Amino acid sequence: MNEAAMTHRQRILSHLPGRLSALVLAALLAGCAVGPAYQVPSAALPAGWKEQKTAEGWLPAAPADALDRGEWWKLFGDATLDELAARVQVSNQNIAAAVANYAQAQALVRGERAALFPTVSLDGSGRRSGNIGGTSNAANAFSATLGVDWAPDVWGRLRQAVSSAQANAQASEADLASARLSAVGDLATNYFSLREADAEIALLDQTIEGYQRAFEITSNRYRAGIAAQTDVLQAQTQLVNAQAERVGLQRTRATLEHAIAMLVGVAPADFSLPAAQWTPTVPGIPTGVPSTLLQRRPDIAAAERAVAAANAQIGIARSAYFPNFGLSASVGSSASRVKDLFNASNTLWALGLSVAQVVFDAGAIGATVDSAKAAHEASVARYRQTVLTAFQAVEDQLTAGAALAQQEGLRREASAAADKTEQQLLNRYRAAQVSYTEVVTAQAAALGARRTLVQLQVNRQTAAVALIQALGGGWHAGWAGETLSSAPSAAQAAPSPQSGVK
Repeated sequence: MNEAAMTHRQRILSHLPGRLSALVLAALLAGCAVGPAYQVPSAALPAGWKEQKTAEGWLPAAPADALDRGEWWKLFGDATLDELAARVQVSNQNIAAAVANYAQAQALVRGERAALFPTVSLDGSGRRSGNIGGTSNAANAFSATLGVDWAPDVWGRLRQAVSSAQANAQASEADLASARLSAVGDLATNYFSLREADAEIALLDQTIEGYQRAFEITSNRYRAGIAAQTDVLQAQTQLVNAQAERVGLQRTRATLEHAIAMLVGVAPADFSLPAAQWTPTVPGIPTGVPSTLLQRRPDIAAAERAVAAANAQIGIARSAYFPNFGLSASVGSSASRVKDLFNASNTLWALGLSVAQVVFDAGAIGATVDSAKAAHEASVARYRQTVLTAFQAVEDQLTAGAALAQQEGLRREASAAADKTEQQLLNRYRAAQVSYTEVVTAQAAALGARRTLVQLQVNRQTAAVALIQALGGGWHAGWAGETLSSAPSAAQAAPSPQSGVK
């Protein structure tokens, strides 16, 4: 508060009755706040990603986590995933806990704000008394008192407490958004992995069918004296190994199904997800996605709000240097009859002002202020680290998405070549030109190439999910850039294996 303002207020107080001066003094001083003005911390926000030209240094941040992220999971074009995502929004228990935490934070804000206002209390009592064994008559005594207590926020401590609670509530709201984003992201990842397991199981079913025919043919050739017994044993080994791998995939699928049940908030025994056709659609990323989209990441917003709360705590700590004021007023009456309580002659009033000031504390207040400042600096560092971690996550997923897209084309070529090799060696084996060991090696290589291709397709989808999460929920909401389009993967279905020996 500047000197001119204090002089003006003192002139006002000099014309007031003495008993009102203290009350008005506290009210006039209510504008004196000792806390530092909050400044949004700067953050590393380059103009683009590694492939683009980036800006240097730390720039002012403007968290935009309140922007609508949209139903980003619909970019994958899977109706079953859409249905499950809607259930997660309602039934997931982690989300329910985050909703309750946010409601609690809002209640704390209302509680801190209530401290800014006076407290009004009403007390009443009635008593009848007399002497035991005496001759005097019993007497009645009634009283009623209306009291008002108020601790004016002279130094802004209460307002800083409200600001801190509001920042914590906003951080809790960001945590809720983060819980939703994480739950739906986990659902999408598990769902695509389950569908990939279905595709591998179907691939193994076809392969086992071909291996079964190969085993029967080699057995017939052995009984006819054309093939050696080792051919039969090799065919049998290959068949049994494929069957064992199928059992392992069934176990993996069941585990993923249980995880999805947990995410939608039901017991695994009450949930089932039948096998279905898998279309490995990968959303296309528009060119020129701005790096500022990271500012709507919930964890970044929560970290920034934590800085605001820590800043308010500095003001709360500083207010301890200054005296605490308390105002109280009461109106009461006492009488022997209830109807006489309201007579003016029986009514008493009181008005009081209290002041408390710490005179010596051996530096305790200063230590508290220094601690609050250090906590604020730590929260700024954590905020900046959160931003840097977010950039790393986005860069990692952009790199992964580009590399996996290139790998898919190469793996497709390798799978096609392995299929041709398998078929040619099968034909040469039937012509007794090669041993069955070469056939087994070619069949194992072909199956491995097919399975690797299927796994690569689901890796592209999960990388897209991770990128959406790293960007805080996609790249389309709140950005006027190129419209996002969903682009199918180069392979819409798993490649069909060769049928084996015919």
